[in-house]
Amino acid sequence: MADLTTEFLGIKSPNPFWLASAPPTDKEYNVRRAFEAGWGGVVWKTLGAEGPPVVNVNGPRYGAIYGADRRLLGLNNIELITDRDLQTNLDEITRVKADYPDRAIIVSIMVPCEEEAWKAILPKVAATGADGIELNFGCPHGMAERGMGSAVGQVPEYIQMVTEWCKKYYDKPVIVKLTPNITDVRKPAQAAKDGGADAVSLINTINSITSVDLDIMAPQPTIDGKGTHGGYCGPAVKPIAMSMVSEIARDPGTHGLPISGIGGVTTWRDAAEFMALGCGNVQVCTAVMTYGFKIVEELISGLSQWMDEKGYTSTSDFVGMAVPNVTDWQYLNLNYVAKAKINQDDCIKCGRCYAACEDTSHQAIAMSDDRTFSVIDEECVACNLCVDVCPIENCITMEAMTPGEIDPRTGKVVEKDYGNWTTHPNNPANFAAE
Repeated sequence: MADLTTEFLGIKSPNPFWLASAPPTDKEYNVRRAFEAGWGGVVWKTLGAEGPPVVNVNGPRYGAIYGADRRLLGLNNIELITDRDLQTNLDEITRVKADYPDRAIIVSIMVPCEEEAWKAILPKVAATGADGIELNFGCPHGMAERGMGSAVGQVPEYIQMVTEWCKKYYDKPVIVKLTPNITDVRKPAQAAKDGGADAVSLINTINSITSVDLDIMAPQPTIDGKGTHGGYCGPAVKPIAMSMVSEIARDPGTHGLPISGIGGVTTWRDAAEFMALGCGNVQVCTAVMTYGFKIVEELISGLSQWMDEKGYTSTSDFVGMAVPNVTDWQYLNLNYVAKAKINQDDCIKCGRCYAACEDTSHQAIAMSDDRTFSVIDEECVACNLCVDVCPIENCITMEAMTPGEIDPRTGKVVEKDYGNWTTHPNNPANFAAE
């Protein structure tokens, strides 16, 4: 039977599912309930410097994006870091860690970008017995305007500098949480590594406005007639998060840097995909805010069953396995040719594939008088749009042509040898080399 026990930066937890720094980890009551439900670890909601508590708004803090069935696809939040007293948080962390020594507790921190501020808070966090810290360099609202959060995360030099301070004054693992609100995530990841970070976590929330109230003409959530940008999270950000994770995992400068994956993890499959792209564990927030702590039971059972089916005995068996297969467009095999195939037994004759292909793609699907849909191989470029819009899973598939066959669209023989854009005769770079 699969063993879900994970060791991330030397920190052991019974499974790879951690709660991300967010409202679900804001207090002792929440974290104890999370651990009783089965979560392997938590990142405590971000602590600030000692002094007057942070002031949050006293009105709506979340906006939402829904699917057609009102399934929550994304949350936009304007909440800031913890508004509870620093010492109260530290005392609670100490008690919880003492009672749950087998669970991971990481403390998220955000203080001014000054060495003395970090020097002051780190010994206090260390005294709690927590397993490590996470530097919140990602929050895009509220704190960024104060020179913290993503204001630091968007400047690699600041990331390296603060990370060095933390490694100087703290002797346990330091994780740097990266902002997605940047052009190339590899640069802050490299800065974190250069500063001595033990790992990076990503992604933090994406700067966003999710909706506008058209009656009062203000962004939502609305506070007394006004709205602001916030941080976007949830299932909708997963593709962005996985792309950024993969870039760090495969870049020569950051390859091998441990990663904690964040961004839309809702099911065990989401977690497995992040881990296949190089994440040692995953952090969850929006799914818990939607369905509650007990969702971890499905995450655990689903991942365990899948691992048993695949013959994986531990999560380390498949972490990073997909990374070698992530490449740049120019290295894709242009000699590979596929065609769409429709399984007539499964087809419900809804016509969505026909409408999509006829109106927006390659006019490669024919419709008969009795609404039988078939692929026109002479026009099909295997773009996959018909597969994506079909409501029946596996009704339409892409099947590779056999080398030696004639592609009816181009009239050319399908070649067996690999060939990419760097060697293609149409590549202008090849003309310049001649």
